[in-house]
Amino acid sequence: MSNLDFTQVELKKVITHQVGNKLRDEKYHLSDEESTIGNESKEYLLKYFLTSAKADELFSFFHPVDREMNEVFVIATRMFVQHDVFVQHSQDIAKLLYESSMHPKIKQGQLNVVYFSGVVVDNEVVDAVGIFKSETDSPFIKMKQEDAKFSIVHEFGFDLKEMDKGCLIFNSDQDNGFKVAIIDRLSRSVEAKYWKDDFLGIQPLKDEYHQTNQFLGITKQFVTKHLSEDFEVSKSDQIDLLNRSVNYFKKHETFDKTEFEEEVFGDSTVIDSFRKFNQGYRQDNELDVSDNFQISSQAVKKQSRIFKSVLKLDKNFDIYIHGDKNLIEKGIENDGRKFYKIYYEEEK
Repeated sequence: MSNLDFTQVELKKVITHQVGNKLRDEKYHLSDEESTIGNESKEYLLKYFLTSAKADELFSFFHPVDREMNEVFVIATRMFVQHDVFVQHSQDIAKLLYESSMHPKIKQGQLNVVYFSGVVVDNEVVDAVGIFKSETDSPFIKMKQEDAKFSIVHEFGFDLKEMDKGCLIFNSDQDNGFKVAIIDRLSRSVEAKYWKDDFLGIQPLKDEYHQTNQFLGITKQFVTKHLSEDFEVSKSDQIDLLNRSVNYFKKHETFDKTEFEEEVFGDSTVIDSFRKFNQGYRQDNELDVSDNFQISSQAVKKQSRIFKSVLKLDKNFDIYIHGDKNLIEKGIENDGRKFYKIYYEEEK
């Protein structure tokens, strides 16, 4: 996993533009000068821009034909060397974002383009370009003391802990499309894909986080969607396989595909089925996953949250299965009622 350190970061330049939704015929407004920042506000502004930036998964710019056709990549490249035309480059970024804002649910908002220095990414001190869009403002109360009383008024602003969308482009590994960290509160929604795909044009770095995340995802798809097509398996068997998959990644530092298959699936026919599914899934989804790689504990932690370990029985019972499947038996009574028998040593 990559690491980020903002301890020595400095905010060098910032400019703010207004960008609307092109589909709704909302306009954009471009500033001609950099934004003014009060000295006491810089600390809060840095917190607003950088708090949500995570190093769990980094990305890089790409283009299906040629990376040089990715316009944000080209502008960022120029910004790192042409500091005197910062305003013009920021305006070009705002125009590109406007052209990508074609989904009906995309909100208009303020776009801040920022130039930082002193950012540490993977132990390298670099400059960075930040692109941040603020869409959701909230009311807040201000209480002002006067001579004999307080006056209470409200204003609107942005929560320091909740950046809507953003990215940090680090001046590192330019030949491979830079290293990019993203922020997106709506990262799982369909309309939010415009930020990563349509506007930025980025893809995950093929590091240990990406490799671990992708392989666990393939395994989950096989166990929950495909396995029952080739074999007769119960829900408890599926949960057991998911638990064993996660446990493999938790107890090993490096991944070996053959070792994983033996430890998790064991049976040669199941392994053959998994290999065929794995190959087809990679081809269909254009995934490049190695058979050997360093395991990312952060990716394991993230994926384990969504690996289902709950067996739901009608609307009456939920059984959480975390370990040995031999301690649970499934059967059917003579009258047709289904049952599970659970063995345990201690009640807590």
